[in-house]
Amino acid sequence: MTRRNPSAGSSGLEGFGLTVFTQDDLDRIHKATLEVLWFEGIKVNSDMALEIFQDGGCTVDREMKKVYIPAHVVEDCIRSAPSTVLLAARDPQNDVILDGRRVNFCNFSKGVLVVDPYTSEIRKSTRQDMVTASILVDYLEQYDVLDVAVEAREIDPRMANLECYEAMVSNSTKHSTQSPHSVAEAEKLIEMAAAVVGGMDKLRQRPITSATVCPQSPLSLAEETCEPIITYAKHGLPMNILSMAMAGGTAPVTLAGTLVTHNAEVLSGIVLAQLTNKGTPNMYGSSTTIMDLKSASATIGCPELGMLSAAVCKLAQYYNIPSYVAGT
Repeated sequence: MTRRNPSAGSSGLEGFGLTVFTQDDLDRIHKATLEVLWFEGIKVNSDMALEIFQDGGCTVDREMKKVYIPAHVVEDCIRSAPSTVLLAARDPQNDVILDGRRVNFCNFSKGVLVVDPYTSEIRKSTRQDMVTASILVDYLEQYDVLDVAVEAREIDPRMANLECYEAMVSNSTKHSTQSPHSVAEAEKLIEMAAAVVGGMDKLRQRPITSATVCPQSPLSLAEETCEPIITYAKHGLPMNILSMAMAGGTAPVTLAGTLVTHNAEVLSGIVLAQLTNKGTPNMYGSSTTIMDLKSASATIGCPELGMLSAAVCKLAQYYNIPSYVAGT
């Protein structure tokens, strides 16, 4: 057990206010995260990623598939991540610039059930629902970005993401996200976006798409997370590293403890992206909340989600990386 004596001469906040954290608070969270990344490490279930981590100066236990990331590697990768990210759109008038201070909005994702607007029946989501959502988001001025609203559950899972992206980019002029799970799927989605914008070089100049990938809590990067990170980084395209930890379930029951493990998970993904290709545009993502201990499900509308999202935004500003957080 690490011994920690009280801090001297530091400032703090009692309770939870609009300022969320002082600089000293952020420093402590960051240092606690560095301890987790170095002493506990991250489980990485991808040989491709293990190779990149090792070449980047991390200690890799291949038998246990654990990566121990030194503090200097983490901080170097944070510095190499751009502080401003362009989310280009098919229509340049809908381009979005993320710079850490401006607030933009997108729809929530990724639903698997919908209430049919005509019959009120609760049913599985379809590709047509993605088409409808794309048209709606494109029309409404309040939305800046089109996220993957629903799964196309009637389509073979091997093709569903491709079909969803085709539905999105065909029915919206706004920036559209993607949700790849492998190198092959990521390459195909990138190829589709390049075809729309006029080639790979133009896609790098005007990235009309970005990827969202999720670490697995607690402290794990699955193969389907690592491969898209590496693929999009190699192409220099934006990606959102978004943890979906649940306090009391897949993360510590305290919000403070959850924030540290969440931070470690997101930073591990950003490190992988930057070790793959320095300067890759990253977003610091969060859909982290608390677990309902009665139903063992994630609670989306709870006050704690808003508190965690506010805390995550401050961490992203601390790192000078644009954030993407769940609303409440």
